[in-house]
Amino acid sequence: MARGPRGEKRPHDPAAAAVMVARIATGELSESLDDSVTNEDAAPHKPKNPAAVALGKLGGQRGGRARAEKLSADERSEIARRAASARWKDDR
Repeated sequence: MARGPRGEKRPHDPAAAAVMVARIATGELSESLDDSVTNEDAAPHKPKNPAAVALGKLGGQRGGRARAEKLSADERSEIARRAASARWKDDR
């Protein structure tokens, strides 16, 4: 699949594809992935707080398992039923 300057998928819509081609042609977007970092519209990278990252990992690793252990079989079944319904929902 073709990818855009920042790794995003190219638009399938002809009008959106034309806009992207025009932006690349005018230099607003860069064609190569290496040059895309220098685009003005690219968000600056902010370093993450290591303590916050460690705390987030700790909660994420414990939270799901603890919640699953507290659920009854009926509750798990209901959650799975709702998830399957959302997956197979016809949005057309």
